[in-house]
Amino acid sequence: MSHRIIVRSSWLVLTIAGALVACGGDEAAPPDAAPTAVPVTFGAVRRDTVSQPVQGTGTYGSRDELTLSFKIGGIVSRVHVEDGESVRAGQVLASLDLREIDAMRAKAQVAVDKATRDLVRLRTLFADSVVTRAQLQDTESALAAAEADLAAATVNREYAVITAAGAGRVLRRAVDAGSLVAPGQEVLRVANDARGRVVRLGVSDRDAVRLRAGQRAEVRFDALPEQTFQGRIALVGAATDQRTGTIPVEIAVVGADALPSGAVATVRIAVPATREVSLVPVESLVEADGDSATVYSAIEGRARRHRVRVRFVNGAYVAVDGVDADSVITSGAGYVRDSIAVRRVEGVR
Repeated sequence: MSHRIIVRSSWLVLTIAGALVACGGDEAAPPDAAPTAVPVTFGAVRRDTVSQPVQGTGTYGSRDELTLSFKIGGIVSRVHVEDGESVRAGQVLASLDLREIDAMRAKAQVAVDKATRDLVRLRTLFADSVVTRAQLQDTESALAAAEADLAAATVNREYAVITAAGAGRVLRRAVDAGSLVAPGQEVLRVANDARGRVVRLGVSDRDAVRLRAGQRAEVRFDALPEQTFQGRIALVGAATDQRTGTIPVEIAVVGADALPSGAVATVRIAVPATREVSLVPVESLVEADGDSATVYSAIEGRARRHRVRVRFVNGAYVAVDGVDADSVITSGAGYVRDSIAVRRVEGVR
């Protein structure tokens, strides 16, 4: 029992001693002593007529990219090109097995020939009053139907062979010889570079109304992160894409022809300023929450809190609404609270 008392007493002594050490600073200072001012640095608040740029991510490729397919289904006889291969206008790219298609066309031709002979005979009989006008008209209708069937079979025969509409490149080969394809099923995807290559992206309607064809853009590709390409807006869509809810924009890029189709790009478009904004250093922002944050200025050695709305980032500065000071606290801002004493350790930058 005495041993337990000794241990507990020793623990109590140590606890009291530790508390005295921890409180030593407070005991040395008078209870009503002024708190030490927080050392801070300041950054100037700039006023400028810059506007929020339009930014987005898109993909790079030819302005004209075509998905090629057969009008009718069948067995693929041959695909003449490979991925990445260049093609010329009129070049045969793929074809179906034509035996059944040619047989259908031949059958339609036979029907036309028979209907033509029937019409010649019926016209002679009608002239001799052997058949009625209704019978003659039925024969004329039969010939017209046979000719329509032949025209349809001819079109099907024509679209059983895929040819290149212009010079370009094969982006994707989707089938091989011997494959059974349905009508309209993708066989090849081909890029036609006649109208150049662009970055395609989607922007909100709020941003789209600020864009015009010809405006300059800066483009960076994930494949070449250290390089910035210059471009101009080639097209601003007139309607919203129903799938994404955005308006399509095309950016013509200079000097990026070596990049593959589908390369991911980040686009930044500067638009004309409409009003003056306040720019504060990025490091002055604290307590950020969505599009709002806090910055601190100082009046007579005391911090003053400003709750601001963040509009956009402009290099090392952030455009904000809600600050009416000429300078804001930068270094040390995270340790400052409203009305707390602050001490400037260097001048306004």
